[in-house]
Amino acid sequence: MNLTERFLSIRNTIPQGVELVAVSKMHPVEEIKAIYDAGQRSFGENKVMELLEKKDSLPADIQWNLIGHLQTNKVKYIAPFVYLIQSLDSAKLAAEIDKQAKKCNRVIDCLLEVYIASEETKFGFSMEEAEDFLKNKLLGFPNIRVTGLMGMASNTTNIEQVKQEFKSLADFYKTHEKTFAFKHLSMGMTSDYKIAIEEGSNMVRIGSAIFNEL
Repeated sequence: MNLTERFLSIRNTIPQGVELVAVSKMHPVEEIKAIYDAGQRSFGENKVMELLEKKDSLPADIQWNLIGHLQTNKVKYIAPFVYLIQSLDSAKLAAEIDKQAKKCNRVIDCLLEVYIASEETKFGFSMEEAEDFLKNKLLGFPNIRVTGLMGMASNTTNIEQVKQEFKSLADFYKTHEKTFAFKHLSMGMTSDYKIAIEEGSNMVRIGSAIFNEL
């Protein structure tokens, strides 16, 4: 099965209404272009400098998602063009995104990254912090539009734990969906995207199941 066939086979497993973000980190522009030619437009990168190296060699209508931890000193590089920042994980980062978006005369769409996993290495707001940000801080950042939430489940073989973690974020999303006009609930990667979709995800981030082995 070649790269395009593998991509199409994965896309066929994703229900209508669920958006696929093809995670292209560490993969060359040739592979990204092949998947673009097969119809994919939404791609995810973890690192700003890698994204910048690829961007100008690829079609201008690609919707670039920044899905990795974003350092404040790197925001200025992606502010002119980034489609969606999925990893807004602190009020400090929000302030910098808002500042750089204003310089570019843009409103940048972002997802609040909410910490739902058991590992201590994940970034993100707790649900209490996310609620406080939405209700008490968001209005102070007019050049940011929070369009939903992103979360990563624990890296575990315990499927029930993964389900519960996704369900907790989906419940939080539903609670605030109408108030804040959410439209993106980004949950699920290669290993767990089917579970995430079952629990309510409408955006999945899939890399290794699509791209050639590194």
